[in-house]
Parts: sequence; C-alpha cells; structure tokens
Amino acid sequence: MTKAERLKKADELHQCGYNCAQSVACAFADKTGVPADVLFAANEGYGAGQGTMDGVCGALMGAIMLGGLKSSTRSLEAPNSKPATMQLSRKLMKEFEASAGALYCKDLKGIETGTVICSCPDCIRKACELAADIVYGKED
Repeated sequence: MTKAERLKKADELHQCGYNCAQSVACAFADKTGVPADVLFAANEGYGAGQGTMDGVCGALMGAIMLGGLKSSTRSLEAPNSKPATMQLSRKLMKEFEASAGALYCKDLKGIETGTVICSCPDCIRKACELAADIVYGKED
C-alpha cells in the first residue's frame, strides 16, 4: 500500500467513527503483526487528547504506538529496546510539533484561543506521513 493509500484509508476510518489514534494505527495494521481489532482497542483511550483534550494529540499517539511496535524487541526477558523506542518517540513528537504547530489536542483545536491550528483530519494526515516516513522508513 502506498503512503497516499494509507492516508486515504486513515481518513476513511476517521469518517467511519474511529478516533484519531485508531485511524492512524489501523491504517498501518498490515505492517504491525497485530490484528486491526487489537490496535483499535489499544488506541481507544487516546482519542480527544486522552479523552480530556489536555493530552497529546491522539493521531500522534497512534503514530507513537506504531513506533513502539516497530522498534521494540518484544523481549520480555531482556527489555533492552526502550532507549531506541523512546528516541523514535521523541523524533515523532518533534516532527509533529514542527508540522502541526502544537502537541496537545486543546492547543491544536484552539480550545482556549478560539483558533484551530490543525484540524483532526490534518493531524491524522501528518501523523500518517510521519509513521510512513520515520517509523517505516519510506517503505511504501
């Protein structure tokens, strides 16, 4: 699937009622080795800034989850992949903030200012682009 096809799929999922995190994560389900329904359930609490709008953008959280799934060794006996995964998370956050203008849902949606700086569809698109380019290394 191309990056453009993933962006379209994520947008379609969001239009069907998936939250921002679910839309991003499930658009990449085929790359994770995790069933889409599990990704859907695991990302359910990340929508709307973790349900409060005070948290990090759900779309970004979906991309960060994808980063963890890609980067982790998944070794329960030797959990030594955390530094690489955290570095990947920091890169995703830095790039998202530079592109979207903020990290927190309430700031992106202009809850306190009345000015939306990045809509949910745009946040989803940005997070999908970052997942494709940074997490999966432009494989698509």
